[in-house]
Amino acid sequence: MKLLLVVSWIRVLCVVVCLWSTMASEDVHVGAIFSLDTINGRVSKFAMEAAVADINSDPSILGGRTLSLQIHDSNYSGFLSIMGALQFMKTDIVAIIGPQSSVMAPVLSHLANELHVPLLSFTALDPTLSPIQYPYFFQTAPNDLFQMTAIAEMVSYYGWAQVIAIYTDEEQSRNGITALGDKLTERRCKISYKAVLPPDIRPRGMMNLVVQELVKVKMMESRVLVVNTLSAYGPIILRAAKLLGMLEDGYVWIATAWLPTILDSRPLPDIFDMAQGLITLRPHTPDSQRKKEFTARWNQLSKGAIGLNVYGLYAYDTVWLLARAIKAFLKEGNNISFSNDPALTAIGGGSMNLSALSIFDGGNQLVQTIEETNMTGLTGPIWYDSNRFLVNPSFDVINIVGNQMRQIGYWSNYSGLSVVAPEILRSRPQNRSSASQKLYSVVWPGGAKKKPRGWVFPRDGRKLRIGVPRRVSFQEFVSEDKHTRGAHGYVIDVFLAAVKLLPYAVPCEFIFFGDGHQNPSYTDLVTRITTGVSRNAVSYSLLELSV
Repeated sequence: MKLLLVVSWIRVLCVVVCLWSTMASEDVHVGAIFSLDTINGRVSKFAMEAAVADINSDPSILGGRTLSLQIHDSNYSGFLSIMGALQFMKTDIVAIIGPQSSVMAPVLSHLANELHVPLLSFTALDPTLSPIQYPYFFQTAPNDLFQMTAIAEMVSYYGWAQVIAIYTDEEQSRNGITALGDKLTERRCKISYKAVLPPDIRPRGMMNLVVQELVKVKMMESRVLVVNTLSAYGPIILRAAKLLGMLEDGYVWIATAWLPTILDSRPLPDIFDMAQGLITLRPHTPDSQRKKEFTARWNQLSKGAIGLNVYGLYAYDTVWLLARAIKAFLKEGNNISFSNDPALTAIGGGSMNLSALSIFDGGNQLVQTIEETNMTGLTGPIWYDSNRFLVNPSFDVINIVGNQMRQIGYWSNYSGLSVVAPEILRSRPQNRSSASQKLYSVVWPGGAKKKPRGWVFPRDGRKLRIGVPRRVSFQEFVSEDKHTRGAHGYVIDVFLAAVKLLPYAVPCEFIFFGDGHQNPSYTDLVTRITTGVSRNAVSYSLLELSV
């Protein structure tokens, strides 16, 4: 009897060991969707593969399981992104890293919602991608809302009232500019004009459209230009601006993170040449020993094919974030299992074999685990707040000078603009006073050291019509020049001096009234203005009385 009991226990133990061995040796499948011919696509591929290798070299991370990464090249195509996601869903994957573009994020998020597969993207940073609408979608780099807040605070810091937004008409760029407009309004500033370019300006013939739109911009009042686009399109906009002489003294150019993405990975002399004096932003990643070691490994990892940019760091951390979440998921006793989608089974697979798509049974639990994961990566501390924003968003503020990206300060949601690193300021009491906001000096376009006033008199703008009396007495205050027919005198001098101090343009035209033989009646003029009798009088101002 005892012998039979022992044999039974041995059999049970063997079965358990075999099952554990089988489970431990299973691969954990993860997909990734990127355009591998882009800068971020190439950098991300090397970084993600390095993260997978590092995770698999440590058996304690996934309990002996192997993390398997399958990368699908979407080749700039939304259709291929969808097809790649569908293919992944047939191979029992637990998560997808991507998409690279915000254009595809809503489409793939609907698919993820149906099949319970988390999506993690460090480049699709559209401010409108809400976790309420897309509960399986995570942004693993700072949302563009914070980058637009940083730009709005810089505009306010330098005392400019208006900006012109230049952007390509795709989701991330367009929605980013909408967020910028909201943040500027909070600071009593505004976007005076939106220069909207086609979604893809690379095809031949598109350069002419870009030039035509920038010609309109050049005719306008504001000289503060914000360019929000993708790294593939930014240089095209700068080439058109250079052709029109818009990269010279008097202009202010603020570029979003697309510019450092290019210069970090492909520091080409012609890009530096066009970008002289520009201000740009790059997500801030604190210095650390791990970051230094990874940077030192980069040439070996990439075989010298491309330089490391900040999104390579986010790519590496995204894989680690997912691995740590899977570890916690398994440690809680959850299993990686899949089942058929009843909705797809009911309608039949058809030629597309949709019935082969599987629901990840533990998808909801994995989402919760990702939300609760708290780790420190190459990019610094990583965890989510109650709105599913990454905590402590911050940016480097950079000025392009010569062939260098000169750092002039930082922006963070905690301290605003500063010359002290955000991680240092977070250890101090919060100080958001205007006196605490500071950046180092800037070399502006054209080599100017003095801050541009940010506006010029528009060539086609509507003028303020100023009523000037033809006085007989006290002509030293205001009178009409008999030769030039212009206005001069003390009042005119004071008025023009005041106009020059305004932070925006006020083009004006002096309109004389009265016959010059006797002082005109102000009462008569005001009566004509209010009754609409006097031609164009509705736009007059009484210069002498107002001054």
